[in-house]
Amino acid sequence: MTSSKPKILVTRRLPETIEARMATLFETDVNESDQTLTAEDILSGIQGKDVLVSTITDRIDADLIRRLPPSVRLIAQFGNGVDNIDLEAAWAAGLTVTNTPSVLTEDTADMAMALMLALPRRLVEGTQLLLRDRAWAGWSPTSMLGHRLRGKALGIVGMGRIGTAVAQRARAFGLTIHYYSRNRRPPAVEEPLGATYWPDLDAMIEAVDLVSLHTPLTRDTANILSAARLDRLKPGAYVVNVSRPELVDEIALIERIESGRLAGAALDVFDNRHGINPRLLVLAEVNRVVLTGHMASATLEARIEMGETVIVNIRTFMDGHQPPHRLLPDTPVARARG
Repeated sequence: MTSSKPKILVTRRLPETIEARMATLFETDVNESDQTLTAEDILSGIQGKDVLVSTITDRIDADLIRRLPPSVRLIAQFGNGVDNIDLEAAWAAGLTVTNTPSVLTEDTADMAMALMLALPRRLVEGTQLLLRDRAWAGWSPTSMLGHRLRGKALGIVGMGRIGTAVAQRARAFGLTIHYYSRNRRPPAVEEPLGATYWPDLDAMIEAVDLVSLHTPLTRDTANILSAARLDRLKPGAYVVNVSRPELVDEIALIERIESGRLAGAALDVFDNRHGINPRLLVLAEVNRVVLTGHMASATLEARIEMGETVIVNIRTFMDGHQPPHRLLPDTPVARARG
């Protein structure tokens, strides 16, 4: 007897409660190994399925989309970012693509604020010192001196949901808020934060002490913190990135920290295509850089909410309705038809 439930392929392991709920609602095939699937793995597993539940580690490019079986009608991304999916190719192939926005806002903002504190206050270094020596010589007036945040200027690149949540937290720590974004936020957002809008990113970069990146990766934002822009930063400035590694010229950032021109960086994301850059690891070892492994959204609460959002998108779509988090490519024709 053929099941009437939607058939889905889930490319990575998800929280147990989400997998159990999916198993109840759908005919579910989960990648038990939790290793990143190759294109051939995906094509093999997706045969006869209706929905591909992808994550950011899956490369859903035009070639893979072209080779998907006709049964596949929906790509339900488990995640907010979708730069791993060729949206134009998916749209041209008649596929619907969804994501899980909004649920990551608070956790990502928390991590950005934690990194802003960790870097100038030398939190990682202080912990490592105690673990290395297995002892503490005691308090000293000149020991482990860092820098305070209050009174410093924070430049936020991308004042969307996450950028705004970061600004709210940073304001409470006494930072002055500056931002660059594609669209200026209304007075109801700016005024409580005392936020200053800069239509020119280069001008803002020159005026702040810390830069925090909160913009999605697009053609326009790739390498938005280029070598030239890094050179515009104040000497001794900091860079924080919890968004996408491709937003920063990583080699240029490393060079400017190595030379002492920039005080350091706190990176939750970095280029790992061929392993972490050894120079970046050295900077982390000498506490000029704080590295965390894409942990900004890594809370159980966020992962469960992401899974529930995926389920809502699938059920809505399979019931014949437009899912609430449908994505369109940034083209005039797609926008008109969407």
